[in-house]
Amino acid sequence: MITRSRAIDPPKLELEEGAVFTPRFDADGLIVCVTRDVQDGQILMLAYMNTEALRLTLETGYAHYWSRSRKTLWRKGDKSGQSQKIVEIRTDCDQDALLLTVEQSGGGACHTGRRSCFYRKIIAAENPAKLVFTADYTDLVLQEPKPPERRAESDDAEILRGAKPTLAD
Repeated sequence: MITRSRAIDPPKLELEEGAVFTPRFDADGLIVCVTRDVQDGQILMLAYMNTEALRLTLETGYAHYWSRSRKTLWRKGDKSGQSQKIVEIRTDCDQDALLLTVEQSGGGACHTGRRSCFYRKIIAAENPAKLVFTADYTDLVLQEPKPPERRAESDDAEILRGAKPTLAD
């Protein structure tokens, strides 16, 4: 059973060196989850899980996440067809972040239709900082990203549904 309490954290040594999975959820009951492609290790997306999403991911072998904007659980790919079959799940040293390695199917992982959500880099040398498409953008363009009206139908289109990114996110 997965619990979300941080009130009684296990000793540091047990968290870092022990064999018991003791995920540490934040004050909102969430744990950050980075997802990468098994084929080449490319980071596909960053999302959050609550206890139910993590439980379902472990039980079904497919990625489930928690939508912070919609306050709902979703299985990646139910609406978009972009499902993620779990190959491996890792946790970081203090068990407050997860790294999923997945077999991505149905096209890209991003709600825009791109392979990865990380398709732009920040150039901070300019004021204000600018966003520039990355070198692999050419491959992403060939996948023909969804037009804005289709993006909103995607199961992970949080930002289009009114989520306001903040530094705390």
